[in-house]
Amino acid sequence: MESTAIKMKILITGIAGFVGSTLAKELLAQHPDISIYGIDNFVRPGSENNRLVLKALGATIFHGDIRNRSDLETLPSVDWVIDAAANPSVLAGIDGKTSSLQLIEHNLGGTIQLLEYCKNNKAGFVLLSTSRVYSIPGISSILVESIGKAFAPKEDQAFTDGISTLGVAENYSTMAPISLYGASKVASEVLALEYGKTFNFPVWINRCGVLAGSGQFGRPDQGIFSYWINAYLAKQPLKYIGFGGKGEQVRDCLHPKDLVPLLLKQFEADTESTEQICNFSGGVENSMSLSQLSDWCEARCGEHPVGAEPAMRAFDIPWMVLDNRKAKSVWDWQPITPIEEILEEILDHAKENPDWLELSKP
Repeated sequence: MESTAIKMKILITGIAGFVGSTLAKELLAQHPDISIYGIDNFVRPGSENNRLVLKALGATIFHGDIRNRSDLETLPSVDWVIDAAANPSVLAGIDGKTSSLQLIEHNLGGTIQLLEYCKNNKAGFVLLSTSRVYSIPGISSILVESIGKAFAPKEDQAFTDGISTLGVAENYSTMAPISLYGASKVASEVLALEYGKTFNFPVWINRCGVLAGSGQFGRPDQGIFSYWINAYLAKQPLKYIGFGGKGEQVRDCLHPKDLVPLLLKQFEADTESTEQICNFSGGVENSMSLSQLSDWCEARCGEHPVGAEPAMRAFDIPWMVLDNRKAKSVWDWQPITPIEEILEEILDHAKENPDWLELSKP
């Protein structure tokens, strides 16, 4: 069946990154009549490759920085902005690689400029937020047990409101401490909702689990699944950090392309009658520990020793899975791509691009 033509202009920020480029390619594949514009500062190694691919598909790419109002003033008017530009590391601002001010300027300052753009152009705004907006103490205090080399919440415990064996739900606390990164995203969420109400443009807040797929930059702070598979295949050093050095900490996994059906619905939906904040994740079914990921890699790539560093780092948590039940009830949405398919896609890309870790090295 042919897709219905959609005449719409969409601006994707961070379009040369993994998430932005994946959304752009998938939107154009499903609806060639959509006009895709993108802006990126191309500071991430490897992002230039995505520019060439997207231009060949018909996207219009602008080299600019969303923190600079003057860069946004040169952009055409659009119907929707999808904000996929952010420093994605939970350790940003404290790891000695980026300053706290740089983090806030990127993640919050950039959002403010985009909201001003949306106000002036009456464009809708979709913020791709994160699971790390949720308060760390309650998640860290979940009683877990080791099952099949992976942590899982014990069922016979008194859970904090908003947390269950199915994950962390939208009604769980977003109070500090959540990390500077998490705080920058919460602040962006609040401002986006206020701007939308005050200046009468639609806003959606999509809190995503760990996003992963082929072409994701091979860095642990930008995608642990991609980094682990690429490093394992290349026989580069790997180690389990914290929690006894066994690699039993668990995260859920979602392919960005699975967000496209949701976005198409959000472009047509009414924010007055639909909840604006929602979790979108792979859920418990699409979750995995690092130890299980290593076993998966060993079965396909042979043996490779993984070291251990039992000492904990700031903001480490044993089990982080987003409860996506509201997405099902509100949007009739659920993840499409199973985690095994995502991992195979990453491995195929790693085999085709043996220099990927070097290419995307900071």
